[in-house]
Amino acid sequence: MSYHFLRTLLFQLDPENAHQWMSIFLRITPPFPLKTFFMRRVPAAPLQVMGLHFPNPVGLAAGLDKNGECIRTWEALGFGFIEIGTVTPRPQPGNPKPRMFRLPKAQALINRMGFNNRGVDYLVEQAQRTHFKGVLGINIGKNADTPVEQATEDYLIGLRKVYSWASYVAVNISSPNTPGLRDLQYGAALNRLLAALKAEQQRLADRYGRYVPLAIKIAPDLADVDLATVGQALLRHRMDAVIATNTTFSRVGVEHLPDSEETGGLSGAPLMARSTEVVRQLANILGGELPIIAAGGILSGADAAAKIAAGARLVQIYTGLIYRGPALIREAVEALREQSGQKSC
Repeated sequence: MSYHFLRTLLFQLDPENAHQWMSIFLRITPPFPLKTFFMRRVPAAPLQVMGLHFPNPVGLAAGLDKNGECIRTWEALGFGFIEIGTVTPRPQPGNPKPRMFRLPKAQALINRMGFNNRGVDYLVEQAQRTHFKGVLGINIGKNADTPVEQATEDYLIGLRKVYSWASYVAVNISSPNTPGLRDLQYGAALNRLLAALKAEQQRLADRYGRYVPLAIKIAPDLADVDLATVGQALLRHRMDAVIATNTTFSRVGVEHLPDSEETGGLSGAPLMARSTEVVRQLANILGGELPIIAAGGILSGADAAAKIAAGARLVQIYTGLIYRGPALIREAVEALREQSGQKSC
């Protein structure tokens, strides 16, 4: 069955229902058939980032597997790394439905999911059960009913609980769908959060004898001056990486399309230019001292190569996987191999 045919069927369903049905299918399908069909077709392109070994630089972005229920499946599809979450300390249902909308003519999605997940304890159970040996990022956030002034404690709870199971921990302070969350990207609030996370990271590293990197996920909607301030804060507090970017409030280029007026974060092709510009600016601000993981608008191998050319070390895909299917993983890896001068196999 081709992915184009499967996508045609899935696109007959409400986007969230399609996501749920696909998640069930991935959970019950043994990894071996998927690995046999896909994994051999994804060439190796190893690299070291954040002190971790990546078999290739193309990863799954957070959001597709919030509860960590399909880890082995993502590995079988050929991803070089997998990021699960966003997970919160306590389970929560997220925002009212409908909360996800397709814009097929733009190869885009709008979502206002609101960190719907089964809570960090459930996610940790999935990670324990999987015994995954690859690079596993775990993306943490705050509960919607936690006041933003108390958000730091939610992030610390998440960090403590996932630390033993994560290759790196991603800190989501940029979702547009949790009220007040993006305020954590600014000024004193950002400095307090980063200082607390760094101190806790060191305590946990001493306790477990293992250093787990911290990556901060930022929004594409930051003004240039704010982006510079964020970059300087990441360096000052010795964060280990930055993920650029989350979804956007902007509707530039999709204003004429059905559902474009829906609230939530826009992802997919319309985000490509802005997210890449953020990567480029960050690369100048950080001066190579902090690796950038690029996400946003990757729907082709050329898009992935543009992110690396702008200054990223790794890339992540989400919406592109929905529109293009697993073939995008191989295409992106091959484009990055060619870009780096490696021979394809």
